[in-house]
Amino acid sequence: MDPRSGRGPAGPVNSPVNMALPAEYFTPGSSSFTDFVATTAPHLMPGRLPENVAPGQLPAGFEAIHGTTIVALSFKGGVLIAGDRRATTGNLIASRDMEKVFVTDGYSAVGIAGTAGFAVEMVRMFTVDLEHFEKIEGVPLSLDGKVNKLSGMVRGNLGAAMQGLAVIPLFVGYDIDAPDPARAGRIVSFDVAGSRSDENVGYAGIGSGSLFARSALKKRHDPEADVDAAIRAAVEALYDAADDDTASGLPDLGRRIYPVVATITAEGAVRQPDERIGEVARAVVADRLTRPGG
Repeated sequence: MDPRSGRGPAGPVNSPVNMALPAEYFTPGSSSFTDFVATTAPHLMPGRLPENVAPGQLPAGFEAIHGTTIVALSFKGGVLIAGDRRATTGNLIASRDMEKVFVTDGYSAVGIAGTAGFAVEMVRMFTVDLEHFEKIEGVPLSLDGKVNKLSGMVRGNLGAAMQGLAVIPLFVGYDIDAPDPARAGRIVSFDVAGSRSDENVGYAGIGSGSLFARSALKKRHDPEADVDAAIRAAVEALYDAADDDTASGLPDLGRRIYPVVATITAEGAVRQPDERIGEVARAVVADRLTRPGG
């Protein structure tokens, strides 16, 4: 509100437009959009169970859709994150083309595994929160601030996680303020309680196929590789995960469904075009015809 004119963002404070909004919309607070929603409309926060669900008890036969394998790795000049496209409900394939990797601002991206509905809500809230902070403060949130914000959101889902509706994100970012550009790329993983862990080995994986994906990256990861080689390593790792984990999906060449890959460098975060990832996926599948074990 402008104290000189007594006008709010859409007119005088006592105008019909502003009178229709709750007082909380005109009350100074923190720069966190998450805090604002938690105060004004807590039922909209990610991880809130329906009101008819008693604490500690889900409806009989309830099956949530789950997202699976995500990998991240560093390369010369940045980091990338990639995910397969399969989502499952029990032993069924719920979706063949789910997107689990999201660019969250100019220098960060998040991949999700676990309960798909809550996970997507969490990433959307996180993305809006980063944009809201930048609009209010005039500067982007620091990379550590982004990690701490996401950690708090994961911890806020702990009640649902204790009922089997866990959400596990994998965060990658590029710290434009880092003194050493070679170490500006960061990979951070979390547990269900929100505890964060910086992956200093240069690669990480989450989801049901992560054991196999990490084993592949242990042999394939090269921190001095260029972006093309890093994308190839990520797709190979996802292929190895799908080869041994039924909940992870292989590249679907017939339907043209390929992994989602986002790269982050000093130039910013970019979701790689499907055409580029499709070329890599077709090359990987072709090579596996002669060398199934990779």
